[in-house]
Amino acid sequence: MNRALIVVDVQESFRARPQWADTLNPTVAEPVNRLVGVARAAGDLIVWVLHTEPGTGNAFDPESGHVRFFEELSEPRPDEPVLRKTSHNAFTTTNLQQVLTSHGVGELWVCGIRAEQCVETTTRVGSDLGYDMTFVSDATSTDPLGRFSAADILERTEAVLRDRFARIATVATLEAEAASRAEVAPSPV
Repeated sequence: MNRALIVVDVQESFRARPQWADTLNPTVAEPVNRLVGVARAAGDLIVWVLHTEPGTGNAFDPESGHVRFFEELSEPRPDEPVLRKTSHNAFTTTNLQQVLTSHGVGELWVCGIRAEQCVETTTRVGSDLGYDMTFVSDATSTDPLGRFSAADILERTEAVLRDRFARIATVATLEAEAASRAEVAPSPV
């Protein structure tokens, strides 16, 4: 079964908002870059997603100039699809499922910004569509919401996804699993 990494909304739109000052993981690009490295080394498909709200005049309006990936994020390669969505999940308003099907993907790793919104809904929809899902916690961030801290929101997101919609993993866990697979892989003759 082929695997894909879905990088959801790691974009400047979030840093342009005042809430970014309270985000859980302001250096989220670092673990995302590590995850991209693991996926690329394994030959996995990487799909990059940007959230857009055309015509709104807010930070997600493409006219704002903020709908672009974090500068410190690894650049998408020419063979890595970049999708623009207008819904919370990465499937509904894009051709993501078609891209995954054309690559024979059955397993997805998901990471990005707004754990309880776009990353969680992408994970849930992916699970409903039959993909084997992994939610990568430390390559995900969010902001506080009402009386709930960002850490509370991530903990809640992990709890509702765990073992029902997705496996919960960290970048270090996935790096270790990749290293372990590399050690037991048969050497070419």
